[in-house]
Amino acid sequence: MEKEIVKQYEKEDLTIFWKPKRCIHSEICWRTLPEVYKPKEKPWIQPENATVAELKAQIEKCPSGALTYTIKGETKMEETKSTECTIIENGPLLVSGTLTVTLANGSVETKKRSTAFCRCGASENKPYCDGTHNTIDFKG
Repeated sequence: MEKEIVKQYEKEDLTIFWKPKRCIHSEICWRTLPEVYKPKEKPWIQPENATVAELKAQIEKCPSGALTYTIKGETKMEETKSTECTIIENGPLLVSGTLTVTLANGSVETKKRSTAFCRCGASENKPYCDGTHNTIDFKG
């Protein structure tokens, strides 16, 4: 079994975790905070360029859960309290909140953060988005 890569970035009491294999390349991170998320630079996450509040707000919008955070003294990232649905232009359907998802095979999964659902039909991880919309030039 392949070990999952997890990168960590810190600012004050905030630790940002990035799991590249989970990333669906929704671009929400670098479109929201381009001064922090710089895909063509190393390190590509530069948390010193934003406040802790700005970083937390952006990370909570990550549709795949590739970006998460902890704050010293807290046990986990806050869960979304209400359910919201957003259609990402040329990308996934983003549902934020606590969800119970019943898959086609009958198994049930609980999602407690933002979840990206495939709209293009080409994901290899249906019903979830895997970023394939970027490679097939999906418009919608």
